[in-house]
Amino acid sequence: MKKNIAIIRGDGIGPEIMAQAVAVLDTVAEKYGHTFTYMDAPMGGEAIDRFGDPLPKSSLETCLASDSVLLSAVGGPKWDNMPKDLRPERGLLRLRAGLGLYANLRPARLFDELRDASPLKSSIIDKGVDFVVVRELIGGAYFGEHSTEKLDGEYYAKDIMGYSEHEIERIARVAFETARKRRKKVCSVDKANVLDSSKLWRKIVTKVAENYPDVILSHMYVDNCAMQIVRDPSQFDVIVTENLFGDILSDEASMITGSIGMIPSSSLGDGTRGLYEPIHGSAPDIAGTDSANPIGMILSAAMMLRYSFDMPEEADAVESAVNSILQEGFRTGDTMSEGKMRLGCIDTGMAICEKIK
Repeated sequence: MKKNIAIIRGDGIGPEIMAQAVAVLDTVAEKYGHTFTYMDAPMGGEAIDRFGDPLPKSSLETCLASDSVLLSAVGGPKWDNMPKDLRPERGLLRLRAGLGLYANLRPARLFDELRDASPLKSSIIDKGVDFVVVRELIGGAYFGEHSTEKLDGEYYAKDIMGYSEHEIERIARVAFETARKRRKKVCSVDKANVLDSSKLWRKIVTKVAENYPDVILSHMYVDNCAMQIVRDPSQFDVIVTENLFGDILSDEASMITGSIGMIPSSSLGDGTRGLYEPIHGSAPDIAGTDSANPIGMILSAAMMLRYSFDMPEEADAVESAVNSILQEGFRTGDTMSEGKMRLGCIDTGMAICEKIK
């Protein structure tokens, strides 16, 4: 099988972890007889420095022409003082919108080998940590109207959080379909006791649930959900929520798994093309030191194989390789514990490739 993959190498540790993901994909291609062609699509700080734009038109066109997009991480202090429309993160928002990617799936799974790295007590961990946050990605406050004005001698700023019925309906379908492949439970998170947008959210999600009688639906306010994720994460299977709430809850969920460096994510729309990326940032403070954890990036590539390329065996091979090196006691700095063997970014990628072979 031949696939064209748009590569966004990103900023900070981005190029380093991307190199290891590409090495893993090359190993998969060699073993299973595939051909992966990589097309560079500069975005973020790198694109600002080279083209004066966080998402040049040519990069978006490259992504649209690809079978899928693999992204490392963008941003850093170097570009913090750029105008709002020229910040690296604006490129990411524009890319999601340009590709029509409205659903972000972030798994929160604690590897048994990393139990000691989780901040949660053993009595909580023993119940299990394995759920998915399905976040609406191109609506809500991040994409609503933004304005700042001066009223009565002081500045007043507003950001509109709005949702239409069809935006809620389509993300709800993704959540229910995801739950059908897991433990058949969906928890819809909102703030319906305060926000009109959440009242509509709850109404539409409840309506969509009628088409999925085999899936159990529950509702939870976002503040309670934030508490429940650390009190008893085992109760969750699939959490579905709007953009702002999902951004916060998924980052919280990543930390209970031991390290944000371990977590992949996928952003999907109506077609098979997706955007796959680790959920961590560009970590410019450790760039170039060979100390970054590439596993979140590598597992993002595995998600791409599974969901966009329909290659479950290949995805299983990558995920199994990651499990194997963890079981053998290999760790990166962020997951290191007493008695384990520390590897750098490059050696971690090489170890995973060897396991796949």
